[in-house]
Amino acid sequence: MDKGFLKAGNPRTLLAAFLYFDVSFMVWVLLGPLGISIAHDLHLNAGQKGLLVATPVLAGALLRVLAGALVDHFGPRRVAIGAQILVIAGLFLTWVIAPHSYGALFGVALVLGVAGASFAIALPLASAWYPPQYQGTALGIAGAGNSGTALASLFAPGLAVLYGWVNVLGLATLPLTAVLVAFIFLASEPPQRRSSGGLVTWLPVLRSGDCWLLMFFYGVTFGGFVGLASFLTIYFNDQYGLPPAIAGSCTALVVFVGSFVRPLGGAMADRIGGERALSILFALAVAIFAVIGFGLPTIWLAFPAFFLGMLVLGLGNGAVFQLVPTRFPSRVGILTGLVGMSGGVGGFYLASSLGAARQATGSYGPGFLGFAAVALVAFACVGVCRRRWAAERPRMSAEADATASS
Repeated sequence: MDKGFLKAGNPRTLLAAFLYFDVSFMVWVLLGPLGISIAHDLHLNAGQKGLLVATPVLAGALLRVLAGALVDHFGPRRVAIGAQILVIAGLFLTWVIAPHSYGALFGVALVLGVAGASFAIALPLASAWYPPQYQGTALGIAGAGNSGTALASLFAPGLAVLYGWVNVLGLATLPLTAVLVAFIFLASEPPQRRSSGGLVTWLPVLRSGDCWLLMFFYGVTFGGFVGLASFLTIYFNDQYGLPPAIAGSCTALVVFVGSFVRPLGGAMADRIGGERALSILFALAVAIFAVIGFGLPTIWLAFPAFFLGMLVLGLGNGAVFQLVPTRFPSRVGILTGLVGMSGGVGGFYLASSLGAARQATGSYGPGFLGFAAVALVAFACVGVCRRRWAAERPRMSAEADATASS
């Protein structure tokens, strides 16, 4: 790490942003690791399980728009504190009421969606304290909080077996409260907030086909990542008969690799170009998830396949965000919000489609084959626009330099 980085910004606030992001992502996907116990208690079928664990992912994606607007108006520190209090109160109330109906759990899913909106709060908090030359490092450190999804898979299934899934929702308030206290003391409101200009400024960006392409690409990469993080514990238990704690541990391992290779994906894109990196990664994703879709008879074959699949998706997450400032150098903030939202929508699609496929056909295979087909479309789109983007790169670089100097 460049020594100048430690002096350039606010390390205490950066640490606070990471901790807030980490525990928020932990509870965002909590219904997935708890899904085995919830489904057994409420007698849910595969389609109901898929929709339930996918709903917080979609809610988090949509609430990021509201969170971004609130950050512009009130500042990221204040919004983070308010959001964290809301999530803690919602989980505590759920623990007290102890709902035991399928419909009531969608209220819990909405509360967890508030935690998922932390993407639009923690990253602006970290970004606003650092100059342009250190943005990648600062956002990489804060963004590493997506590893919190692995913590949920690692601990929640075993705790649910010991204490019940309702009590696990109550226990989740303990790390949330501890991080809230630390956040209040560590985080400082940025001296100058970088306003995105409101929703009106999104309209010109949304008219660009490149914006929709980047949203689609991230919907495949991060959507695949968070969709699998939400659903794999259920899948490993249902498909291969693994006990909940073992299924959660397997999920945590593949989620960890997807989380921590994200910076390597950005570095890979820097070295060989974002378009070329995505072409390679989407091709690998098509092959891996097609093989999974056609069926792997044992966990000893399935686990390495999912490990490689998550590795590819994690690298793809970094590669997509390497392209954002390349294609839209003067609209990075807006694109970050739009692209981040599309990732959550993609996660909702994958988790819900896996449950629907199981319910309709008795197999998860069609769900994975559908995801492989979507990755194939993404691969084709990269191929179509790759030559045009390469030709426009000198102009985009000049615009980026002009934006940085201003």
